[in-house]
Parts: sequence; C-alpha cells; structure tokens
Amino acid sequence: MPTPVNLTPQLPVDHGFRHRLLRLFGSRCLVCRERAAAEHALCDACLAALPWAGAACARCAMPLPTGDGPCGACLRRAPPLDAVHAAFVYGFPIDRLLPRFKFHHDLAAGALPARCMAARCAGLPRPDALVPVPLHAARLRRRGYDQALELARPLASRLTLPLRDDLLQRTRATSAQSELAAVARRRNVRGAFACGQRPAMPAHVALIDDVMTTGATLHAAAIALRRAGVARVDAWVCARVP
Repeated sequence: MPTPVNLTPQLPVDHGFRHRLLRLFGSRCLVCRERAAAEHALCDACLAALPWAGAACARCAMPLPTGDGPCGACLRRAPPLDAVHAAFVYGFPIDRLLPRFKFHHDLAAGALPARCMAARCAGLPRPDALVPVPLHAARLRRRGYDQALELARPLASRLTLPLRDDLLQRTRATSAQSELAAVARRRNVRGAFACGQRPAMPAHVALIDDVMTTGATLHAAAIALRRAGVARVDAWVCARVP
C-alpha cells in the first residue's frame, strides 16, 4: 500500500482573502511581527540577520574558517555523501522559522527557506533527480505533511529538476533525532531506509532535508540509495548546525 504523503490541505498561494488582508493591514514579519515586505515575509532587520552559509567543508557543509576543502572528520572517514550544500548556518532567524515549519504546521515559514535554497543551489552540478528524505508512515500520519517534500517541491519547480519521492522509503519507525546524542543518532537510523524495486535508478541524486546536525539521517539515506545503484549522492539542506 503506498505511503500517504502530505495530507494537510493547502490554500492557493494567491488566495483572495489573504490578499485583501495584506492590502488592509500590510505584511508582518514571520519572526518579530514588524512590518515586512510581502515578497520576503521578513522585516528588514530579520532579513539582514539571515545566517547565510560561508566557507564550509565540501563533503559535510561544516563551517570552516576559510576554503571549501574537506574538514578533519571527513578526511579521517569519508562520508557516503559526495557533497553537501547548505543555504544557511543554523542560527537566528532560521532557527525560529524551521521549527515552526517542521513541527507546528506553519507551511508559510518554509516558503522563504525554500526560495533561498533554490537561489543557493541554482549553480550547483545538476542531479538527475531530487529525493526528499521521507518520514515514516506513522509519523507522516501524525504530522500530516513531510517537511522535506515541502522544501523539495518548490526546488524542483524553480530549478526544473525531476522530483522523485518514490525512490526512497523509511521502512522503520525511529525515535526523534533531536532527542539523541551523536552516537545514538547513528544507531537510531541505521538500516531505516530502503529503495523500492526500480528497473533503473538515477545516476546522480540530491537528497533534500531541512537541517543537518550530525548527518546520521542523510548518511543512512545515502547508503540505501548507493546500495540500490545510485552512483553519486549529494545533499542539499536548508541549514547546517555547526
């Protein structure tokens, strides 16, 4: 039986009532509620504070003082991801927007991060497909939507890339990674992903997720894709925890 995906009904972006309210009251910043430009959904101060990623390890996106060579951890043990690209370092105001987007049904809070990801990823080597990191069916039923898929959809549209949310399944329910330490995170997601039977897999895919902390979830997903025949697996994430 196919896994239900993103059950929460959504209003059209240009819903008439919303536009009438904006004309009457103006747009308010999603973070601080000050007046904001409608196209950004943030006030000037919060927009200026966005923690754009700078120099970082090419293999895991860990912030570095200079350059983009591999960090010490990736030199000691090469990760199963060929490259990781993050739009932001996890900090204010992204650390306010993403939890609301992920846990509180605030899909509007994910719109700006998705646009920023598309801008940052537009010049990267183009994968054959974008693959959102899936939720387990039980968690998807509770939450009603998959935040990685909600990021991947506008990315695929803006960058004209195929979206393949059918390639990867989370086959085992796991504890929330945010509640675990690094070693427990790796143990928690080991073997949690699998790929369905496909006549052919894309040669190059980019995994899409909201936040990368230790990388355990993305690594487990990349291992499953490689075992299924994918030659190159990158990860595109909204934010990297330093």
